[in-house]
Amino acid sequence: MDKLRLDKWLWAARFYKTRSLAVEEIDRGRVRVNDQDAKPSREVKVGDTVALRQGPVVRTVVVRGISSQRGGAPQARLLYEETAESLQRQALAAEQHRLANDPAASQLHGRPTKRDRRHLEKTWDNKTWDSRWSASVD
Repeated sequence: MDKLRLDKWLWAARFYKTRSLAVEEIDRGRVRVNDQDAKPSREVKVGDTVALRQGPVVRTVVVRGISSQRGGAPQARLLYEETAESLQRQALAAEQHRLANDPAASQLHGRPTKRDRRHLEKTWDNKTWDSRWSASVD
């Protein structure tokens, strides 16, 4: 077997969990073969360059093997070779992710405690409808 459908190869190489997910990503334009837009039925062969976006990182791999069956991760790694530039981009993205601020750290206050809720309820009970702002003419 010298050629295989792109969606089936991406699935067999374990880039996507299902073939339908691979088809969706290809249709969204997130996968290119030899710097050309691809369709799921496009056939890939050994030596082709496949660029695909997984999250914020664009991975570039060279096809080294063809398999129509999905195997384990060690067998899948034999189907492609990642370029040095792609590995460098992945390392940079991982470092940026590690150094990024935690979104939860930007919150000053979390969920109110039971004591805080009782205090809030007490303050709201003391207010009446008339003490609130209203759009009436008076």
